[in-house]
Amino acid sequence: MSAAAPRVAALAGLGAGLAAAPFADVGVALAAPVAGALAIALASRAGLLALLGVAFAFAGLLVGDARLAAIDGGALRAEPGEPVEARGFVTGPASRDGGTVRLPVTTEHGRFLIETGLEQGEVDIGAEVVVSGRATRGPPWLRDRLRALGVATVVQARAVQPTGRRRGGIAGFVDGLRRQSERALNGGMPERETALARGFVLGQDDRIDDRTVQDFRRSGLAHLLAVSGQNVALLAILATPFLALLGLTVRARLVCTAALIAVYVPLAGGGPSIQRAGVMGIASLLALGAGRPSSRLYALLLAAAATLALNPRASADVGWQLSFAAVAGILLITAPLARGLAAGLAPGPWQRAAAEGVAMSVAATVATAPLVAHHFGTLPVASLPANLVALPAVAPSMWLGMLSAAVGQVPVIPAEPLNRLNALLLAYIAQVAEWFGDPSWATAEVHLDGPVDLALAYAGIAAACFAVPWVGRLRVPAPGRMPRALLAAGACLAVLAVALPSAARVSRSPAPAAGTLRLTVLDVGQGDATLLEPPSAPAVLVDTGPVQAEVGRRLREAGIERLGAVVLTHDQDDHAGGLAGIAAEIEVRRFVFSRASAAARSVMAAAGARTLRLAAGGEIRSGGLRLEALWPPRELAVAPGPSGDPNSRSLVLLAEWRRFSILLTGDAEAELAPVDPGPVDVLKVAHHGSADPGLVDLLRRTMPRLAVVSVGPNPYGHPAPETIASLHAAGVPVLRTDSGGDLVFEASGRRLRLADK
Repeated sequence: MSAAAPRVAALAGLGAGLAAAPFADVGVALAAPVAGALAIALASRAGLLALLGVAFAFAGLLVGDARLAAIDGGALRAEPGEPVEARGFVTGPASRDGGTVRLPVTTEHGRFLIETGLEQGEVDIGAEVVVSGRATRGPPWLRDRLRALGVATVVQARAVQPTGRRRGGIAGFVDGLRRQSERALNGGMPERETALARGFVLGQDDRIDDRTVQDFRRSGLAHLLAVSGQNVALLAILATPFLALLGLTVRARLVCTAALIAVYVPLAGGGPSIQRAGVMGIASLLALGAGRPSSRLYALLLAAAATLALNPRASADVGWQLSFAAVAGILLITAPLARGLAAGLAPGPWQRAAAEGVAMSVAATVATAPLVAHHFGTLPVASLPANLVALPAVAPSMWLGMLSAAVGQVPVIPAEPLNRLNALLLAYIAQVAEWFGDPSWATAEVHLDGPVDLALAYAGIAAACFAVPWVGRLRVPAPGRMPRALLAAGACLAVLAVALPSAARVSRSPAPAAGTLRLTVLDVGQGDATLLEPPSAPAVLVDTGPVQAEVGRRLREAGIERLGAVVLTHDQDDHAGGLAGIAAEIEVRRFVFSRASAAARSVMAAAGARTLRLAAGGEIRSGGLRLEALWPPRELAVAPGPSGDPNSRSLVLLAEWRRFSILLTGDAEAELAPVDPGPVDVLKVAHHGSADPGLVDLLRRTMPRLAVVSVGPNPYGHPAPETIASLHAAGVPVLRTDSGGDLVFEASGRRLRLADK
């Protein structure tokens, strides 16, 4: 047994306990069977280590509970609607979603988040502000993030007035360094490249334009906009030759580099990912200075325990999870993959460096792919080639940005020459993001909606790695001296870090029976709103009804906390009026439309939804549910300005679940949208049953078994008598929301049942 084994076991247990602290009842329930299984399966010495790990896990639960109490105790608590007048300091960078600006503030009464439509200009981190507004709970999609940060109140501010004062102490000193760095990075570069440099070096991506952000996300280069382990590693590499020029000993250089990292972490925002990277970097450097190189597993566990001790809810942070997954993949896969790649190249230092760079990109991409699919419902297909093409410019760009920030601390030394050179590299990286982010194939829609799906995905990756001979020869650090208990403990930490937060986000909505699609045509009066709920996948809402229908509140009361997509057939009040209510009540992954106003897009962007324009031939999926756009053609969807009847551009969707299908026609009568989907099971009649000369031909082509009409009291005579007559003449039964209320169906195969309400 190695001397480090007890320390590793203790760290693994401590990290697992801290990760389980926000879900203490789940952690306690898991601890007993885990301990029993380890004690039975392992030899006596390994069993003692397992018990040590379990003991530290319970200690982690206690420490985590105390930390959570302290974090939550520092939050300002106010009832929704209560007026708030406060003076405090801005503690983090502004975030901008559409026209909404958010700023974290700490006052003597507690911390809270400002939310305002005002442009804040010079209000930056460390500035004192006077805030007046009203308290709210904040939008649903943001509440988990707020809870992790210990924020209980969001203040919708009428006014945010800087006082000119700044905070002091160590935090104030770091604020000064950050301001000098920002000024240095602002000179000698175009606006886009300046914003990218701030994101690359300081993690401040709030000034990057939306188009560029989308390009980086779709191309899989978004990790460059968030400071992480890559920044820490590059900082250490950059510092080494400068410290050597000063004539410092190796040990002194390591200590100085560790000190630089300690300053850089808060300078770059101090988020969970950079905290993890900083702890790992400092631990590794100090271990090298002591003459005992730290094992990779030990450094990873130390970083987990340290970041979770600061905030046990950090494991719910997407960046934290992605960061750990990337590091784990790099540690396990990079070396054997690099050896395999280098074997096909001529020997030499440049060839080895290229092989290692490619291997690292592949390892990080593969290791994070399941988490990306889980959290965002997409898989960046272009990620690997984009990262490989951008690779030669990434490290030089980071180094130049860090040098510029360092030079900025000495006002007499100009940073513009460094920035001008860096602008070329940043422009190249942005161009790569555009090249690989623009094509329709850049992302694929993939959903991993629970811990089981995640576990199966990672099991598949592991199996694939071991199936490839030169990847299969993975070398876990010190295999002969690493007891199985330590690997099991590390695995427990990984499972707790990912599975517990994921399980906590599972919607409490009653799921449809296995193999059954629940379809609800909501009674929203004179308007449209259709909810499709596939089993084991997020629900999809097509149209939101008018504002007075309060569809968001109704869905929330029914237990729907998350929607995979909100699809807008067209942007008129009877179909889109409830959009703001949905954004305020429900977490929405995607906002899908053919045409939508800037106001509608802004509302959904502020709610955190990704936008997707859909035209004929496009489709979206949620689990086994598929919605294909049949109308309008792309040239009509993207044509600028008005074009006659707005209903002519209404989305027409064919929704299919196994052998069941429903044609959702929005307000596009058959005369305006000559679609031919073939036979369908259900037809949702267009435009609330308005007169439609093309309906007879549509019925002949589609042969529906049932027709539904979403309609309410109206002055237009909907549904038109001739429309009802045509349906009856075709032998199609008709159900109406104005007489039947919500129409709830359950579809299994081609069987369709009107469910009890």
